[in-house]
Amino acid sequence: MLIFPAIDLRKGRCVRLTQGRAQDEIVYDQDPVSVAQRRRQEGAEWLHLVDLDGAFAGEPRQLTVVREIVKNTGLPSQLGGGIRSLEQMRAAFKAGVERVILGTVAVTEPDLVRQACAAFGRERIVVGLDARDGLVAVKGWRNLSARHYLDVARQIKELGCSRVVFTDTSKDGMLTGPNIQATEKLAVETELRVIASGGVSSLADIHALKALEHIGVEGVIVGKALYEGKFTLEEAIAAAK
Repeated sequence: MLIFPAIDLRKGRCVRLTQGRAQDEIVYDQDPVSVAQRRRQEGAEWLHLVDLDGAFAGEPRQLTVVREIVKNTGLPSQLGGGIRSLEQMRAAFKAGVERVILGTVAVTEPDLVRQACAAFGRERIVVGLDARDGLVAVKGWRNLSARHYLDVARQIKELGCSRVVFTDTSKDGMLTGPNIQATEKLAVETELRVIASGGVSSLADIHALKALEHIGVEGVIVGKALYEGKFTLEEAIAAAK
């Protein structure tokens, strides 16, 4: 199972939000590129990049920083936040990322998922399923849709998607543990490959997700726990192996 250290970008800085709320921001570093380089030195195999400005604006805003991260680390990266058109996906790939993560648009314009998978290949397209109380959150998590995350997951699979990032937004940034039950249900009922996200606070959480690897949970995103020193990236990678 892969560990994806998260680098959340806002106004050119490395930050974390609590439950996606813009007003609940903690700035961890003024230089995201140096953070990314440190993660590489600690053993990262992938990076999970989030353009928070893009998520709130509805269009990518941090591609310059993303380009520098990719160039200076050489690590494969996946990028989410405000990517809502084929043109924006091309721009992200041009910036050097390996995968783009589609969020809101997977709910509002599901056919774009099909177009993206056809245009760029299903391995390069990931859908971010961000749910609260079972319903998918959209537009930077500010709004709840009327769609259950399992319904959306089944639909995007039919459209050609094979991989999702699943976040229980009530857990994100809370360090209270991920929603293991919902993650397991998603993997079992859809047979999609799942990257778990939100709330990871201990090596025990990573061990619990590792136990789901055989049903398709292939990775876990770790953010705040690393910044807060709950464990090291080396320890997380060892637990995932």
